[in-house]
Amino acid sequence: MPENNTAISSDVIRGYNDTMILHILRQGPSYGYEISKRIRSITEDKYIIKETTLYSAFTRMEKNNYIRSYEDSGDTGGKKRTYYRITEEGQRYYNEKCAEWELTKDVVQRFIEGGEHGNDQKLS
Repeated sequence: MPENNTAISSDVIRGYNDTMILHILRQGPSYGYEISKRIRSITEDKYIIKETTLYSAFTRMEKNNYIRSYEDSGDTGGKKRTYYRITEEGQRYYNEKCAEWELTKDVVQRFIEGGEHGNDQKLS
């Protein structure tokens, strides 16, 4: 059994990287490093998204029209930074993934709590 202070395996959470990113972008446009920091902060260091995972997600979500990217030099002193913002399609996808998560959580929880009858037999 993993300790409470260990990080979550990327295999476990892979299907919800887009959802986490879109959640952050619902609050306003942001850029890669800031999104990565927010994920780490929100999860209290239990999940640290790899840079390659993050940018693969950006590419996939932009291709699917869930986000749009743009360059801005805003507060960087002239250095251009790529920002991402959520689209209406991205908001719909986010809502679908949230509903899917509720169903997934319900299904898995039934097994963690011992199933419908609570006294499933153990294999010997």
